[in-house]
Amino acid sequence: MALKGNLKDVGINQLLNLIHLAHKTGALSVQSENGGGNARLYFREGKLIYAALDNQETRLTDMLVKIGKLSADQAVAIRQRAQVDTDKALGIAMIQSGVLTQNDIVQGVKNYLLETVYQLLTWAGGAFLFEANLLPPEERITVPINLDHLIIEGGRRVQELEKLREELPDLDVPLKFSERPDANLRNINLSVDQWKIVSFINSRNTIRQIASYLKVDEFQIRRIVYGLQQAGLVELGQAPRPTESVLATLPPPTAPNVQRGVLLRVIDRLRGL
Repeated sequence: MALKGNLKDVGINQLLNLIHLAHKTGALSVQSENGGGNARLYFREGKLIYAALDNQETRLTDMLVKIGKLSADQAVAIRQRAQVDTDKALGIAMIQSGVLTQNDIVQGVKNYLLETVYQLLTWAGGAFLFEANLLPPEERITVPINLDHLIIEGGRRVQELEKLREELPDLDVPLKFSERPDANLRNINLSVDQWKIVSFINSRNTIRQIASYLKVDEFQIRRIVYGLQQAGLVELGQAPRPTESVLATLPPPTAPNVQRGVLLRVIDRLRGL
């Protein structure tokens, strides 16, 4: 018999703990409230083995692109080389071409699964359904992950999210570069994710719009923006009028590491756009 309910009554952490303790095998489907998306987690004997978002069985290359192990261009080239669209064929093509090692692939899939579950842990409500003995398609690569450490880390992230919501309560405001940046600004080395956010700073773009466009979840966008605030790089702007809420089309930068001495000139250029 299927287990179903709502996250308002039984949280994701509780569900994962139940699956872990009972060594369950099957699929957990979750539909977030307010159009927040849906997810499907697969388990074998109480361990997480696979995850799919928005009703799509994610290909290996898509997973690796999302967690930054593979570029979009590399993914296209790998799919053309593999010819057969199965995770095994894609993995072999990556290893043979020297793009990634087997360990890189396994670790990449594991990171993707973890980030998927961490994202679910931020959902306050939504319908769930657990169906026993359902497994992902055989052509997909699965990686078993123990749920005990995942549950502990998930709980820590939920607490961190609550703190971030206190520090940054409103996502419907734009960001702007600090008029008087901290003296330590020259020591900042922005990450790829921070560069993506910085590239969209504009009086018309709210934090929520930027997150939606870049497909960044609430936890990630709050964490990144808060980090930029603490570094003295950005400040919160005034909420735009409805007629101004059009997302700018600045492309995200591609270089993950920029020399520190260049940062101020980049900020000046972006400020003038």
